[in-house]
Amino acid sequence: MLDKIVAFLMLIGLSPVFLLVMLFILLDDGFPVFFTQKRVGVNYSFFKLYKFRTMKKNTPNVATHLLENPAQYVLKVGSLLRKLSLDELPNLINILKGDMVFVGPRPALYNQDDLMKLRVDAGVSHLKPGLTGWAQINGRDEISLEEKVALEKEYLQRKSFLFDVKIFFMTFTSAFLKKEGVSH
Repeated sequence: MLDKIVAFLMLIGLSPVFLLVMLFILLDDGFPVFFTQKRVGVNYSFFKLYKFRTMKKNTPNVATHLLENPAQYVLKVGSLLRKLSLDELPNLINILKGDMVFVGPRPALYNQDDLMKLRVDAGVSHLKPGLTGWAQINGRDEISLEEKVALEKEYLQRKSFLFDVKIFFMTFTSAFLKKEGVSH
């Protein structure tokens, strides 16, 4: 319940940022401003993840690293949104809906069977996906799937309210301020 309350308050507080980002996307490539994608939730269930759209409308619906020349699809404002992780702000809607929490493994794409097999084998697939997580602040896009799942397993073993608070605040320094680990 705390996650939902904080998400609601953040949505209200960040509404000017939401409006500004929406305006930039509209000016760059028109509607829609949101991007939805099927993602893996708790216990291998599926949900619709909300993000700000950072790529052009005609972009194939696959992971960015699987695109041939992904730069051709990125909106002018898209790179900045990704570097600042502002594209993730609509994840707050997912937290309000109960699909996600603030801290947990980042939600896998519906077709990332290799990642999900590793998560099931490591026992972390029953964790609710998070806006940020231990793996997110310890490498993000720069680490292998095996390293990511090892960090998620470590998170499961260390999981506590104080550890979640630490991860939440570390997110601002590792991802937002330094822009570490963002490869696309």
